[in-house]
Order: sequence, then structure tokens, then C-alpha cells
Amino acid sequence: MKLDKYYLHDTVMNALKEDMPLGDITTDNIISEGDVSNAEFLAKQDAVIAGLEVARHVFEVLDSRVSFTALIKDGDSVKKGDIIARISGPARALLKGERTALNFLQRLSAIATMTSRYAMKVKDLPVKITDTRKTTPGLRLLEKYAVNAGGGSNHRFSLSDGVLIKDNHIAAAGGITNAVNRVRASIPHTVKIEVEVESLEEVQEALDCKADIIMLDNMSNEKMAEAVALINKRALVEASGNMTEETIYDVARTGVDIISVGKLTHSANSVDISMNIE
Repeated sequence: MKLDKYYLHDTVMNALKEDMPLGDITTDNIISEGDVSNAEFLAKQDAVIAGLEVARHVFEVLDSRVSFTALIKDGDSVKKGDIIARISGPARALLKGERTALNFLQRLSAIATMTSRYAMKVKDLPVKITDTRKTTPGLRLLEKYAVNAGGGSNHRFSLSDGVLIKDNHIAAAGGITNAVNRVRASIPHTVKIEVEVESLEEVQEALDCKADIIMLDNMSNEKMAEAVALINKRALVEASGNMTEETIYDVARTGVDIISVGKLTHSANSVDISMNIE
């Protein structure tokens, strides 16, 4: 996944505007305009890194004279004590960009790190680990980028690019068949239809409607295995609902094609990274 340069720029600018709407009252009154400094980004725990280009752009926006040298690339693993990047240039820019750059780098690395742990649990099985739409408002593309960096795949990016008929759609429409028929009558033929189900009876109804993807929501492993056998390759099978590092391997062994994990983006704890001026 490649980050769009316009999206990246707008996201960074919004973060900087939030952090210093009227400038940096501390830095601007302590540091002279001509002062130059060097700094390094240091990993303070083992992690998978993501967000280096975002951090770079923070400093480039503040001052084009800043030099940002990444010593690794997104998706690489680091150990506690490793230097991630070196930076040099006008001291004001380094100090003003420090927190914003770290916020992005720590958040995205956290997502990449957690994703990597999940992906490694099932690396020997033919299953994809994907994210969900449970993302930080305004940061979805960056967070999904971080999932990719950690070895995961992406689910839909928005409500506009894929049909996912969930329990509330089914309830409002009066059943799976009604919901599928209504949406199929209006969408382009190129768009796939996914249906969330909670029982084997609903699995059969989704199959009868020729759903492209069937999401097994909060089913036991035994029920999922039965559902996979019933579907028998007639649709892609996705497992969803409270997936943990402890349970994901057994879920994958049921034969599902995809496991979606909301925790990748809504529960990843920030990676401890510091920026130290030399």
C-alpha cells in the first residue's frame, strides 16, 4: 500500500495546526532562528516500525532544510536500543516537529507491531489477517498502511467501496434475502457482496443468495468448521468477533479464508520511541 502524497500532506498539516495553532511559544522564544541541531530516533522497546515517511514529512513541511535519514524501512523489526533514524537541520523545526512526528511514528508502529504478532501466529496456514473500520477518525489510511507494514491485509476502506450487510441491515430489511436482493439491484456488477451471519441457517440463506463473502460473526470454532464445510468454496469465508492472539490459530485451523481483527487498530498501545537531540 502506497500513501497518497496529497492525503499525507493534508494529514500532517492538520496535526501541526492542532499542535501549534499560533506557533510554538516555547521554542520561538528560546531558540535562535539560525541554530542548527542533530537528533536521533531511538527505539525503547522491540517493535515493527511504520510511519517513517510520515515523520519525515512533518519536518520537511516545517523546514525544507531538515535532513531526515531513515536507517531502516517501514515493516522492519527493531530491538530496544536501535537507532531508527537520524535528523539534522534548523533546531526550531526539530523541536516543533518532535511530538507530532513521534505521535505518528509511535501509533503506526504499534499497529504494525500488533499486526505482525497476529500474522506470525498463522504464518503456516492459508489465511489472511485483515483490519476493520474501527480506526481513529481522520487517520484510517495511515492506520491501514501500518497494518500492511506489519504483514496484514486490508478490509474495505470505507462504506463506499464494498457491500457488507450486517445484522442491523438484515433486521431493518426483514431478512438476508431482502437485503441482498435490494442491494444487488442497485450496485455495479463489479462490487462484491458480503453478508454477516450468526448461524448455519443464515449461512445457507447467504449461499442461496449467492453472496460473494460470508462473515461468520462470533461463532464457536466448531460452528465455524461446520460453516466452512457447508460453504465448500462457494464463497470466501471471513471469521470475525473478539479475535485474540491466543485464539487466532485455532480459528485459522477451521479453514476460513480471512480473519478480521478490530484490535489491530483500536487497541494497539503506542510503541515507546524517543527523539534525542545531541
